Amino acid sequence: MKSSLDSKIVENTDKENLKKIPNNFEEAVLMIQKFAVGEVKKEVEKKQLYFHNYAHAEAVKRRAEIIFKAIEPFWGKICYEPALMDIKRAKYLIDICAASHDMVQEFLPLTSPQTARQRESGVSETATINKLINYIKQLNQRYIAQNPELPALFTSTDLQIIERSIAATICAFDARDNSIYQPDLYNSEQQIILSARIIALADIGGLGIDGIPAFLQEGSLILLEENPDIVPLIKDFLWKKEYEDDKKQLYENLRQRLLKRAKFQINFAKGRYTRLNQELQGLPLEVVCILKEKVFKYLNEETIKIIEALIPTADDTTLEKLIEFFQLDKYIHKMTFIG
Repeated sequence: MKSSLDSKIVENTDKENLKKIPNNFEEAVLMIQKFAVGEVKKEVEKKQLYFHNYAHAEAVKRRAEIIFKAIEPFWGKICYEPALMDIKRAKYLIDICAASHDMVQEFLPLTSPQTARQRESGVSETATINKLINYIKQLNQRYIAQNPELPALFTSTDLQIIERSIAATICAFDARDNSIYQPDLYNSEQQIILSARIIALADIGGLGIDGIPAFLQEGSLILLEENPDIVPLIKDFLWKKEYEDDKKQLYENLRQRLLKRAKFQINFAKGRYTRLNQELQGLPLEVVCILKEKVFKYLNEETIKIIEALIPTADDTTLEKLIEFFQLDKYIHKMTFIG
């Protein structure tokens, strides 16, 4: 994480952004992305976020770029939203959403110690949308004040596209297969707009696009982010290398939580594999084939078998083995947060 000096630089940059007036649409896009970076950094330091940080935003932006390039030749055929027919402008809006989609992370109050912190579905995304739209409206106002004869940089339709695209990243849990999915991709009454489909698929597409190592790393970082209370205990255990009598119950609780997460990782991977066809519904067959063969190339039975072999899920798996699998010593010592 960054030092306190870096935080002051971000704060000063925010103040500069609030005064600066963009000269054109492209410059405004860069300003928005810069604003998003600053907001994400503040959330990371304030809430001890191992996963929802700048690296994740960059990963989503990169994966969105991969999806975009794969379907770009078919854009006129598969884009039914008139406002997205300008492919260059659509790409700018997608970049904004990728960089900004996790600006705010809101957690529910903990009901008891030694439990994972949780989010209420849609709350963080709604807060992110509100903050982002408010900032863009400020840019519009400053631009119009300086250029009263010109239209606003961002239209109301642009704002709706941004809102719908970020909202598409809202996740839900399906108890039937113990997997995570994004409801907007499953709406049979209203087909998802193309920019929203791209952002949603990029957001949880780490396994399919980047492969097993990236998938396992993301799992470890999410584990730490959702369970910050385990960090001191893991450090204590790794340092002493033995079970203390007065902490045996704490270590057993830790082992059970890591084991539960390990089992979830397999279900999550299986969900990504089995759900892809449904998440691509509405696209022409040729586009679906390209996405499955060229973009989500790791979503196959072989990948699932490798993951099942790699992830320890036996009920008697030791705490040492689980810590080693999740590489928690590496991530804990790599990440430091300031208050």
